[in-house]
Amino acid sequence: MSMLRGFLILVLFFLFGEALRLIFLIPVSGGVLGMILMTFTLMLRGSVSDDLALASQALISVLVLLIMPGVVGVFFMASQFSGQWLAVSAALLLGTFLSVLTTMLLMKGMARLSGRERADD
Repeated sequence: MSMLRGFLILVLFFLFGEALRLIFLIPVSGGVLGMILMTFTLMLRGSVSDDLALASQALISVLVLLIMPGVVGVFFMASQFSGQWLAVSAALLLGTFLSVLTTMLLMKGMARLSGRERADD
């Protein structure tokens, strides 16, 4: 029952993000908006409920399945990329590099903040 409540929370944030996207015509997916709203909610609350943590852990174990539709889509649309492989490859490499760089900088900043909080205690 606990996991079901966690999934319900996730679905409600997704639906709320989707509603905001449709109402305000925001060019961002409802899932991303829902995640942003959930992040702010959890930041204000200061903790994650056990129900949400349990449901999230279950989803993390199958996260790779979320990537599969995109990979399959690219496979079947390969003819549309003919003549554009250099641009696609450059975008993938640059995007991957920027993603790793951003993650590294965020982790470095969070580690620094965590170290300050421990020093203050």
